[in-house]
Amino acid sequence: MDAPAERDRDTAGRARNARPRDALGRPLPYGETGEERAPEGVVRTPEAALAEAQRLLDAGRPFHAHEVLEDAWKSAPEAERQLWRGLAQLAVGLTHAARGNATGAATLVERGAANIAPYGEEPPHDVDVAGLVHWAADGGRGTLPRLTVS
Repeated sequence: MDAPAERDRDTAGRARNARPRDALGRPLPYGETGEERAPEGVVRTPEAALAEAQRLLDAGRPFHAHEVLEDAWKSAPEAERQLWRGLAQLAVGLTHAARGNATGAATLVERGAANIAPYGEEPPHDVDVAGLVHWAADGGRGTLPRLTVS
């Protein structure tokens, strides 16, 4: 019986796939040139996270925007965790749509909207909850509104 293959690890020793990735986060074969990966575990202010995620979305990089929003979700205060989780899910939905996975995209957009909707009356950090929920209710078609109203 063959020994199990060694897992790729990051500099901290955590398991992490070292295969290069394309702009939508899909793994490429080892040795190919991929997109630079977004750094993980970066703690940003909410405003900085939203600005960076918006910049990445505007550049057509929803996979990378999701990573920024996921970092914000992991470091958010408990009262805002579902907001950030929902924003990350919307970005993953956009990633799936760009990859041609309409079913997965619709599911994630629906989940994301459900997670951000409770913040609609008093949206933290000027997040455009109403606009994002409206976009999601329309099936996530068309251009995603800006993440914030300002």
